[in-house]
Amino acid sequence: MKDILTWIQAWFFSQCNEVWEHSYGIKIDTLDNPGWSVVIDLNGTSLESKSMDTISINRTEDDWINCSVSDNQFKGYGGPENLRDILNTFKSWVEAEH
Repeated sequence: MKDILTWIQAWFFSQCNEVWEHSYGIKIDTLDNPGWSVVIDLNGTSLESKSMDTISINRTEDDWINCSVSDNQFKGYGGPENLRDILNTFKSWVEAEH
């Protein structure tokens, strides 16, 4: 079983077709509360126009995630130790759609 970083790298590379990567991609950033922000473009992928039920898990002030799809983007936000949870949520959604 691939770890999530290996999986997300492979997913990204599988989208690269000499066009997609010039306009779209994956953005991982930090939040000031503190936490993580992940935005993954779905335009031009097999997931374009697919919907996803919002996932919101709030365990504590620092242990939470909120993931959804809007504007043809997967958008995930989470606490300072929840980056792996956000990426695994995206992976689970991708695998459920295929």
